[in-house]
Amino acid sequence: MGAAVRLWRASDGELQLVAGEPPPLSGDAPQPPVPTQDTTDARVSRVPGAQDYYYQFDGTGDATTLGPLLAHLLDSERETMLVAEELTHRDEEIHLLYTISEALGRTINLPEAAQFIVREVSAVVGARRASILVHDPSRAELRVVAGWGIDVSDFASVPVDDPTSIAASVFRRCEAILGDASGMSGAADAKAAGRAYRGDAYLSVPIVYPDSDGTQRPVGVINLTDRMGRDAFEDAHVKLVNAVAHQIGAAVENARLVALDQQQQRVRRELELAHDLQLRLLPAPRLLEGDVDVGAKFRPAESVGGDFYQFVRLPASQVGVMLGDVSSHGFSAALIMALVLSAAAIHAVAAESPEVALERLLASVKSELAEAEMHVALFYGVADAENGRLRYANAGHPHAFRVPQSGPPERLDATAPPLGLGDVDNLAGGEVAWQHESDLLLLFSDGITEARNEAGEQFGEARVIDVVRATSAQPAQQVVAAVFAEVDSFSPTRSDDQTVVVLKA
Repeated sequence: MGAAVRLWRASDGELQLVAGEPPPLSGDAPQPPVPTQDTTDARVSRVPGAQDYYYQFDGTGDATTLGPLLAHLLDSERETMLVAEELTHRDEEIHLLYTISEALGRTINLPEAAQFIVREVSAVVGARRASILVHDPSRAELRVVAGWGIDVSDFASVPVDDPTSIAASVFRRCEAILGDASGMSGAADAKAAGRAYRGDAYLSVPIVYPDSDGTQRPVGVINLTDRMGRDAFEDAHVKLVNAVAHQIGAAVENARLVALDQQQQRVRRELELAHDLQLRLLPAPRLLEGDVDVGAKFRPAESVGGDFYQFVRLPASQVGVMLGDVSSHGFSAALIMALVLSAAAIHAVAAESPEVALERLLASVKSELAEAEMHVALFYGVADAENGRLRYANAGHPHAFRVPQSGPPERLDATAPPLGLGDVDNLAGGEVAWQHESDLLLLFSDGITEARNEAGEQFGEARVIDVVRATSAQPAQQVVAAVFAEVDSFSPTRSDDQTVVVLKA
């Protein structure tokens, strides 16, 4: 065609060459002169529909189609640039989601992960300030765990039922709120709520975790505000932060489960320690070794319980044996058990009779029993082999027997109500014959008799006595073990504390 085409763009009052060969030079000045915006030159024309763009046709021939062609090319270039920009933005979003996923996979430290997330999300969406709040079910509050562009160390937790809090509203509704100063979308202006938002726009998105049925359960909230550039968040930002919030939800739930597991492990360790400590409070049967043969075992329904036993060596070769059952089980009963156990040993040694020992014991623990709203069924017997008698006081304990070598067992009935149940000034005592190397004292708690099999039948007293009679020739501890073995065979579960004490004269 023998022509040259140049594309110019207006900038700072001059036309800058964008495409095409530069005009030929002649001396110090270009030929033809470089056009400006004010230059009138028949060879320089504005590109239709393209502001600030001009083209120059230098040659002969028809140039009428050149302008529309250049306009089309410029439109195509702009579209290409927009697509490239969009792809770049999408790449940032994909990279953000990948980076967050990678970070969450490396740590179970929620505050550390949350701090990383608010920083990365803020960078991508252009927010100067961001925060993450996590639900604390025990307090029904949203607790701030991380912040970006703002010091959240002194931020108070937000009650989930707070009517003025945007974060609380987002949590309750499990829906994102996109707000701006014009009130075109979202809830009321954040500033009006008296919260620490800045700028005209804010974005608050629920952090969710799917339950087993697929229902999205809110576990926290992520807030963003004070956006750089045009202070407004868009729907695309909502979609991105929603995707991030779903990732955070898994991290929040995992952190909660880890914390719960750690707490349960601590509780288990504490329960094991409490269990061991309570068993160590009970005296060893060998305490009476040489005088009598004693066997005993206590098995709580939970880690600790309310049953107990006590042995006392008394003057004139007498021995005292005590079994008590607090009217409950678990920690509250264990505390009362420890109190009564320690006091019982003191009063049993000093008292001249079993009934006096129980009277003094009741006086020392009466107020604690009343405050705890508990009572104690307690049997205390003193075996006197030299004089052939067994003196006892029974405060409401139903399972106490003298089992002779031959003949039926003799029930040692209650001589007073349980300690702490009713107002008793004087406790009565009882006395039965006691044959050395022949009789056996059998005490057990109702956790033994009330053990049930799968059909709902109770183990009962008769089975206990049958086992004891069948094994009475064995050492006392083996007799106790036989009772527990029979109970375990009869009942697969345990709902109450179980204790057995056997004293062989």
